[in-house]
Amino acid sequence: MTQNAKSYDFLYDVADGIATLTFNRPQVLNALTLDVYAQLRDLLEDLRSDDAVRVLVLTGAGGNFCSGGDVHTIIGARLDSDMKAHLEFTRMTGAVVRNMRLLPKPIIAALGGMTAGAGAVIALAADLRVAAETTRFAFLFTRVGLTGADMGAGYLLPRVVGSGRAAELLMLGDTIDAATADRYGLINRLVPGADPLPAALEWARRLAAGPSLALGMTKGMLNNEWNMDLTAALEAEAQAQALLMMGGDHRRFYEAFQTKRKPQFAGD
Repeated sequence: MTQNAKSYDFLYDVADGIATLTFNRPQVLNALTLDVYAQLRDLLEDLRSDDAVRVLVLTGAGGNFCSGGDVHTIIGARLDSDMKAHLEFTRMTGAVVRNMRLLPKPIIAALGGMTAGAGAVIALAADLRVAAETTRFAFLFTRVGLTGADMGAGYLLPRVVGSGRAAELLMLGDTIDAATADRYGLINRLVPGADPLPAALEWARRLAAGPSLALGMTKGMLNNEWNMDLTAALEAEAQAQALLMMGGDHRRFYEAFQTKRKPQFAGD
């Protein structure tokens, strides 16, 4: 297991193509600081060109994923800031979600305990969400006098749970348990107990061994086709598939199939 040379205010390690990032402020339910936001934004950008990482897993220490922005170091400290400073902050938090969605690698959120505010949006921006029975979701922005549409929640949430459920969650700001989140379609896999990480790493290992170029293309197409009509989507998929049909991993599949072996994908 290798440690990134940079210093972060969260735990970060890489092993066998899987990067595991652990929010590590358990005494405040892993609340985010300005430094954590900035470091996460920059790390996600760096991961675009980091060939050692094929999958990113996000999780939290101490039984909770993330309770959102720190009340004292962010909310309290910024109340008297001017509009320019507020806009710089909100653009920075949005850049975290933008970089998550633009990262051409799968992101899995391993969720347990409190997953609230910005933590809930970060979980939402992941490609896959594995949640323990202890997980509690809350998009609580309106409960603190802010718009529920924050960090892309107004864009992402309706696409995951539908517009009616999104309005319910963003307007009321209620806390829902894991079973309700599962019923709403907010999570991909609900696991028993309090530790979602083993199940998340199981999926991560499968993805890390998979055709990384094809997976990245799939993520990109899912993003891009949200705003296309059917004709444009069909043409985009035809072009993307034609490119991958000329790729090395597709050939490796066929050669392995002929000899009844499991393909060893190389990401080209």
